Amino acid sequence: MFGELKKVPLRDIWAHEAQDFTPWLAENIEALGNAVGLELELVQEEASVGSFSLDILAKDLGSAENVIIENQFSQTDHDHLGKLLTYAAGFDASFVIWVAETIREEHRQALDWLNHRTDNQTQFFAVVVEVIQIDNSKPAFNLKPVVFPNEWQKSKSGNKTTQKTSTKSEQYREYFQDLIDDLRIEHKFTSAKAGQPQNWYAFASGISGINYGANFCQGNKVRTELYIDNGSAEDNVSCLNHFLESKKDIENEFGCDLSWEPIDGKRATRIAIYRDGSITTENELVEIKSWHITNLLKFKSIFNKRLRQYLR
Repeated sequence: MFGELKKVPLRDIWAHEAQDFTPWLAENIEALGNAVGLELELVQEEASVGSFSLDILAKDLGSAENVIIENQFSQTDHDHLGKLLTYAAGFDASFVIWVAETIREEHRQALDWLNHRTDNQTQFFAVVVEVIQIDNSKPAFNLKPVVFPNEWQKSKSGNKTTQKTSTKSEQYREYFQDLIDDLRIEHKFTSAKAGQPQNWYAFASGISGINYGANFCQGNKVRTELYIDNGSAEDNVSCLNHFLESKKDIENEFGCDLSWEPIDGKRATRIAIYRDGSITTENELVEIKSWHITNLLKFKSIFNKRLRQYLR
């Protein structure tokens, strides 16, 4: 009645760790982000640290902090643990992710110890990658976190930092925590799990350099946006102009006019919608959150397919 569930050795799928598995993981970085609860965007493969080379350098869009990712076949070893700490220091990383076929118990304990001993600005993850198959079915991959930060322990060790956080920064953190929780649980829009004490939050579009954003901005305004920083200023303007050619269709689909903006003093461009509001108007925050969610979902629905068509 049931088929046989079996694990497939990674080398049966990817012949070479550096040449095959690392590029695959870089292409599927969104799946890794989903596993660990981060909005990951690829920055560089084989990023140099002195004479060493990090497998994958990424960025967490929610905090704009560096993420280092080191992967290996078979079980973890001391050599890779040492490299992991070297890369973390070299890139001043806030998130450290070790991906392997098997996590040895002593290495799991070492990362748990680092999570308990470091402050909430540095977080360590270990992720097991496995390929599974039922009888002769098409194989499927699974990324399973086995080490991740204990946020309650982190908050205890980070009390000094928390006490220095301004009232407004804490209001931002609480607002964006509620926002991303709703987006993750109710709408499957994001894998992010931690709000930040800042006036913005960015979400991956699946295309490096282009993301969706929810912001509080100057002049008591609130913004939802498609933010384009896909290389040079010329490339970003070209992308904006491409969408401007479909301005009427896009705005008809969206249901209102949008703001099409080269950004003064920056190479980036954006397409945005605004409303009045401030983090200090507590009686309006529920309405603002609903507005952010509605428009983020619209942006993703309207632009995801157009972004892929543009890049092709």
